[in-house]
Amino acid sequence: MRNRLRVLRAERDWTQADLAERLGVSRQTVNALETGKYDPSLPLAFRIARVFGRPIEDIFEPDTEWQSEAPAEMRLHAASLTPGSATPWPDLVLGG
Repeated sequence: MRNRLRVLRAERDWTQADLAERLGVSRQTVNALETGKYDPSLPLAFRIARVFGRPIEDIFEPDTEWQSEAPAEMRLHAASLTPGSATPWPDLVLGG
């Protein structure tokens, strides 16, 4: 998964250690997130979004590999989803 952590952190003149402290993780975790070696858990992704005051979608973007592997029906439907909208996949929950 690609992300904008490095850019968002640099805009605030924060070091990796500064961001790590705000998130309650190690500096090594921040480095692994920035370099794409680690994808955050959902709770961590929400903490990151709160720290930067942005929606998760503004920070994280799926790799194109995932997008190309998803069935065409799911890709088309996912593009039109908004928080709270119904999906044909009952286990898919969208946050608001």
